[in-house]
Order: sequence, then structure tokens, then C-alpha cells
Amino acid sequence: MVREITRDVFFLSQPSAPASPEDVGAADDLLQTLLAHKDGCVGMAANMIGVARRIIAFDGGGRYLVMFNPEILKKSGPYEAEEGCLCLDGTRRTTRWQTVRVRYQDRDFRTRTGTFTGFPAQIIQHELDHCDGILI
Repeated sequence: MVREITRDVFFLSQPSAPASPEDVGAADDLLQTLLAHKDGCVGMAANMIGVARRIIAFDGGGRYLVMFNPEILKKSGPYEAEEGCLCLDGTRRTTRWQTVRVRYQDRDFRTRTGTFTGFPAQIIQHELDHCDGILI
């Protein structure tokens, strides 16, 4: 189901709780909502649709990925970026990392790791900020 985008700054500023297998339906809604906004959005965290769980969905370069409980294990190559967000008006400057190594769980809650570079790495970092209650 496509859900409404949350713009409540207080809610978005709260860290999200870990996701569990019971949250797979929310992840499906997250992906459907992202796809509905794909013309102006490349990634979303579950709190953007009102679900305070550590789930992100993003365009990984033509293939959409959903991660449960993602965490950055390693990062390298800092750079300055300017980003926008569906939840906020305007854009903001922030520091991102060119390459990130991420541990996460897939839809079956199997632990995975992956290394992401460039724009997909930037998207992951933005969405993980959402999970941590950080708004840029």
C-alpha cells in the first residue's frame, strides 16, 4: 500500500527501533511508496511513512533494495554533498562517504554485507540518518 509521507519533524527526529520479521508488511509498503515517488525520490526510511523501524528502501542503480537493520561497518572517502528530502523543504549540505560497507538483514532476516560506492552509498547514508533520527 502506498502511504502518506510523514513531515512531522518531532516524529522523524526519534531514533527507530530494530525491525523484526513482523515488519515485512511495512517494508512492502515502504517499497511501494518509494516506487510511487520514484520521479523525485531515490530512497526512503520507514519512519518517512510513519513506521519507526530500522528499514530502508532505495534505488541501488536500477535495482531496488530493501534492508532491515542496516549498519555501516566501514566508510572511506569523505566529501561534501547537498541533499533534499521528501519530508523537508529545500536542500541542505552534509558530509558523506564515497564508499560504505553495510551489514543488514534481507527480507528473510538473513545477515548480508555489501559494499556500496557513489550515489547508492550516499542514499544509504541519508536513509540511515533517518533511522537514527538525524534530519539534514
